[in-house]
Amino acid sequence: MAGSGKISRSFFEAHVAPNLGAERDDVALGPAHGCDFGVIRPEGSSHATVLATDPVSILPALGFDRAARFALHIVLSDVAVSGIPPSHLSIAFALPPEIADSEFATLWGAVHEECAALDIAVTTGHTARYPGCSFPWVGAATAIGVGDPDRIVRPDGAQPGDRLVVTKGPAVEATGLFASLYPDRLDLLAETVATAQERLDDVRLVRDALTAREAGEVHAMHDATEGGLLGAFHEMAAATAQRRSATDDARSAVQFAVESDAVPRQPGVTDVCAALEMDPWTATTAGTLVAAVDAADAEPVVDALRERGTPAAVVGEVRAATADAPAVVVDGEATTAPEGDASWPVYERLSGVSE
Repeated sequence: MAGSGKISRSFFEAHVAPNLGAERDDVALGPAHGCDFGVIRPEGSSHATVLATDPVSILPALGFDRAARFALHIVLSDVAVSGIPPSHLSIAFALPPEIADSEFATLWGAVHEECAALDIAVTTGHTARYPGCSFPWVGAATAIGVGDPDRIVRPDGAQPGDRLVVTKGPAVEATGLFASLYPDRLDLLAETVATAQERLDDVRLVRDALTAREAGEVHAMHDATEGGLLGAFHEMAAATAQRRSATDDARSAVQFAVESDAVPRQPGVTDVCAALEMDPWTATTAGTLVAAVDAADAEPVVDALRERGTPAAVVGEVRAATADAPAVVVDGEATTAPEGDASWPVYERLSGVSE
């Protein structure tokens, strides 16, 4: 488990998956590696509850207003990719003693404004200052959505023949963060840095996911966070293969075949990644949606996303495959799942936390 970032699939399968408390019939979708959300559906109920929990990371250097909006959307996205709109929020803050009342007021005002705009009610939570707490990790939040269980898009639902739709492209989150936090460490033109800083707003995925769900038959969606876009492809392919393995079909696995030239790329990303020697394909990119869409609906989904101003494209397809076939091929070449996120070593170097 050594190293920064999310635990590996092997660690999850060895230590987390076997130890999940009581078994309950109302858990329709429980924890799985690379799965953004869980689902509760009591027997006989016509509604299901979708839940997702994430750390709350507040970076004061962004300004408390912008930092709060960034942190909030990380958790909201994990429910939105289910196709069910997030409607409720539980949030707990374990704040450092030095945060001023005015700073928290700014932070909380931003959370309120974002939730109000998305029709989300803050339902419960906890707020306190504690010795030993420090930025950026200052709590956790759970987003909740309630809706028709037949409308839920599972993360492991990709089907052979589906087209892969991607929004925004690689490394938008990492690019926006590093350009905003460490502009003086980038040997780039001021205009390029300013453009790269705008990528921080690309983490907002809620409306993109819901737009895609309404525009066509979407079989799976995922927010490409740690491990980047390549990691997201691998997580979706592995989850889909695991679900399909219950069948007797020898070709129960799937292969994601991706064409790199088709993937959208946001302005500033290539320049920042090159300047920081950071691999864009494996750098965290929260806000980039990956969707497996029925072939007939792929272009309508792309059109709907573009109409709301979100870059989107069909970048590949899902193929039936045997278990020994590579799960993800890019430009015809087999790839392996990232062992970590390319942004963590860069963050440690820029912030000095490893010194």
